[in-house]
Amino acid sequence: MGVAIRAAGAGDRELIVRLLDEAFQDDPVSGWVFPDAEYRRATHHRLMAAFADAVFADGRIDLAEDGAACALWLSVPGEAHAAEGEDEAVGLRELVDPDNERVETIARLMAEGHPAGRAHEYLWMIAVTPARQGEGLGAALIRYVLERCDREGLPAYLEASSERSTKLYERLGYEFTDTTLDLPDGPRMYPMWREPRS
Repeated sequence: MGVAIRAAGAGDRELIVRLLDEAFQDDPVSGWVFPDAEYRRATHHRLMAAFADAVFADGRIDLAEDGAACALWLSVPGEAHAAEGEDEAVGLRELVDPDNERVETIARLMAEGHPAGRAHEYLWMIAVTPARQGEGLGAALIRYVLERCDREGLPAYLEASSERSTKLYERLGYEFTDTTLDLPDGPRMYPMWREPRS
């Protein structure tokens, strides 16, 4: 499937936040962070906006030209920054939902579980508008960066938010790292690593 892809700019922020909010409203991890559905509908977009802003500042957001899908990527250096991740988790909670410790917990667990020691491309989030899911847009956006990873000899990493989504990532060459991120009294996330292909 030919998907026209471009780098998102500041003018696309509202679209990106809306895409992320729609795509992750019913995600198991979002449901754990915001258990009350009505509260999630009112608040979830603030978490998605914080994620988008972080990636606009330090990474790259690829956008399907028709606005139906986006992928948030960070280039992670080889050296670890664990203490920095802890500070970011606290800051995220203060920014998004100060009374919700689960915002901090999810950020801290993801930072603690993130592999260190090797530079890699990190697929933080990928979102496809619900009406267009299953058309291959997500896979096209991921392949767009993985092709560069293969050329440059870079591995790639992500955390799948459901066991179902791991199947897509496996088809793209990712492998489960054999250690889940277990949210307290909640769902599991599935860290996945992909070695570059020659």
